[in-house]
Amino acid sequence: MKVIAAYLLAVLGGNAAPTTDDVKHILGSVGAEIDDERIELLLSEVSGKDITELIASGREKLASVPGGGGAVAAAAAPAAGGAAGGAAPAAEAKEEKVEEKEESDDDMGFSLFD
Repeated sequence: MKVIAAYLLAVLGGNAAPTTDDVKHILGSVGAEIDDERIELLLSEVSGKDITELIASGREKLASVPGGGGAVAAAAAPAAGGAAGGAAPAAEAKEEKVEEKEESDDDMGFSLFD
């Protein structure tokens, strides 16, 4: 991911076709580990392609990926499956109250800065 970020930073900086040295320079400037194989792989994959088109096609692919709904579906499944028993635990949860810890007067009326 950091190799992609460095590549995109180089493009944002005005370099339409960053080289291996450009990406290494950016990664080195922040003290990141440099992996030559990953840099070469990225550069071979994006060689001759427009970065805005690559980003647009990536967005289209990510649009079909579900995200963030797994927890809601998992929580809703047990409630839907046990309709008769599902109401009782919910009622018990409402009855339980979180006891607030009362502030104690440990300083006995004296302030540290008085």
